[in-house]
Amino acid sequence: MPRFGKTSKRRLATCDNELQNLFYEVVKYFDCSILIGHRGEKDQNKAFDEGKSKVRYPKGKHNSIPSTAVDVSPYPIDWEDRERFIYFAGFVKGVALEMGISLRWGGDWNNDTQLSDNNFDDLVHFELQ
Repeated sequence: MPRFGKTSKRRLATCDNELQNLFYEVVKYFDCSILIGHRGEKDQNKAFDEGKSKVRYPKGKHNSIPSTAVDVSPYPIDWEDRERFIYFAGFVKGVALEMGISLRWGGDWNNDTQLSDNNFDDLVHFELQ
């Protein structure tokens, strides 16, 4: 059974309890890595400057303490395997639904289940609604 390493645990610990509970359930069935939980001012503004975020600090969901957003990737990470990120997100969304957690994913910002209308893909991003 997959489990989180020390770094993923440390990053996930900066997140809201609902996100922690969700991803501890997800990792039982789908190996994944926590890339970032809370993001401070310097890192948030850097992500914005690099085009990885649409908002500057303090407007990001990663900026609250605890963070109401988390970036998670299926493991091992293959940035070229878009389909695997989408498959993983569907799995995460299904587990969240079963747990009663309202979740928004960065591959479908408006939650309409249509991926083609997304104008900014952030396939590792999950946030509480």
